[in-house]
Formats: sequence, C-alpha cells, structure tokens
Amino acid sequence: MKNSHSWDVLVIGSINSDFLVQGPALPKSGETVAGNSFFHGPGGKGANQAVAAARLGARVALIGRVGSDERGSKLLKALRSEGVDTRFIERDPKAFTGAAVIMVDAQGEKQILAAAGANGRLSVANVRAAFRRCTRAGAVVMQFEIPFAAVVEGARLGRKLGASVILDPAPPVALPNDQLLNLLDVIRPNSSEAEALTGIRVCDRETARQAARALMQRGVRAVVLQAGDAGDLLVWPGGEKFFPRIHVKMVDATGAGDAFVGAMAAAIAQGHPLEEAGYFGNCAAALATTKFGAQTALPRRHELIKLLSSVAPQILKQKWWQIKWKGSR
Repeated sequence: MKNSHSWDVLVIGSINSDFLVQGPALPKSGETVAGNSFFHGPGGKGANQAVAAARLGARVALIGRVGSDERGSKLLKALRSEGVDTRFIERDPKAFTGAAVIMVDAQGEKQILAAAGANGRLSVANVRAAFRRCTRAGAVVMQFEIPFAAVVEGARLGRKLGASVILDPAPPVALPNDQLLNLLDVIRPNSSEAEALTGIRVCDRETARQAARALMQRGVRAVVLQAGDAGDLLVWPGGEKFFPRIHVKMVDATGAGDAFVGAMAAAIAQGHPLEEAGYFGNCAAALATTKFGAQTALPRRHELIKLLSSVAPQILKQKWWQIKWKGSR
C-alpha cells in the first residue's frame, strides 16, 4: 500500500496546554488559596500517553486535533521533539487548542478543569483517514477526552488491524451500551471511572475484582484498575495479579495514569504478556508522581529500568527485552 506505515503504538486522543498551580491545599467552593508555584507545559491524555510510550523506545504516532493558534504549533513541536509522529494531527481553523487548568495540593492530589477546544472536533473521518495509511500497530490506545464516535471507530479499526485495543476511560462516563467494551483487549479505569462504568464503588482489592469481572462479562478481555490506595489489580480470564503501590516521594499525581497506560501499551506492543506489562505501567506511574507536570514528568527508559530492577528484576533478565527496546530515547 502506497504511503502506508506501521507503529508500535497508535494513540487516538487529546492534546492540551496545561496550566498548573501547586499550593498547600485545594480550594473549596468559592475559596481562593495562595499557590506556591506555577507550571505551563504540554498535556492532554492522548499526547501524554504517546510521549510516555515514545520515551520508552516505542515507535508512536498520535491521531488528534489542535487549533491553528500559537499554542497548537508549540505542542506539535514538543511532540516531534519527543519522537512522536504527528502526521495525523489536524490543525483546526475554527477552534482553539485544548487547555487544562490543574490545581495540586501539598500531598500531590489534584483537581482539573479542561476546555476541549479542537479536541472536541476530532472526527470519525479523521480517524479513518489515519488508519488508511497504517498497515500495522502493536497497540491502539484511546481515552474519552475526544468525541465518543471517534473512540468507537478507533477501537473498531484497531481490532481490524490486529492491534491490542486499550482504553483509558477518562473522564468517567456511563456507556450507553456494550458496543465499545466488546472491542477492547484492555481497559484501565481508576476507581471513579470503574464506578461510572459498573455502578460498583471500588475501594479495595475485593471491590476492584468485582468491578473487573463485571466489565469482562460485558465483553472486555482484560481489566487493570485502581484498587483503592493500595495499588492496581489486573484481571484476565486466566487469573489476576496485584501490583502494590510503589512508595516514592510524591509531589504531583498529574499524569500518573497516563504514564501507566503509555508504558503498558508500549510493553504490550513489544510482545510482553499482560502481567509483565502491568509492571511497566506500575513503575512508570510511580516515577511520574515524583516530578511536577504531566508530560514533563513522564519517565525515560533508564529511569524505568532502574526502578524495574528492584521491583521486577526477572523481566530485565530476558535478552529479547533488551533487543526489542533498542529504539529508546
């Protein structure tokens, strides 16, 4: 096929500018709290997950939409500098580039208010046009910060392509039916997202197991979800694996979920089984909380290897792992 390409990870998702203020506490309704520091940088769940995978050595392309404004140009430049292929990112002449205002307290907990802008105009036609030029992808990754129709089409085409289809169901939504779930190989919700999808309040390992089984009964092939504050639970038809929260000095939880998804997708695309991919995601998420910002805090391969060597050294002993990840940055 002329002008066709292949990638390890193909991400369909949002691209934002992040405006982050860190302070002693999150403001209550009607309250103003004096902040300590300010950060402005690239973000958006789609862009974050694409960069997360690219920093670990995966070949990554991003399908998305930004405005024709200066912020859009800067975000495209930042993505290219990270090795992300931006050929499928459209410039929208009628909408501004997406933006998110993020507040982070002293414990690293956050609140986010986002304006979709051009992200909300990513169309099914955009997704189809990109897939027409793609001959292979190891994993296709999506989130809910873009129109639902584009997510469903991406999942459908990803499955047709033979890729592992992965969904980060954020922000939380209740699905109208199981059409999308039946297309998914892996879904990665946090506690609130799992509750929105299943009606089960997830607060510990047992309730996480219940929610995971409910999602699998509706068509998902594997589920990895936040099991309260203790860690993450991976459930698949052949068993389950619990990943305890790795204790690090957390300064900002923004982007931790994106780090998990991006690293997990990269590992799956490189041939790792689900259980091993879970270790990649768990370690990447922990590292992402040790720095401010979302995209800027995403770990690089050498950082992930260092943490993996203490958490899951058996993975690093496999020679084929070292060979397949030779494209790292």
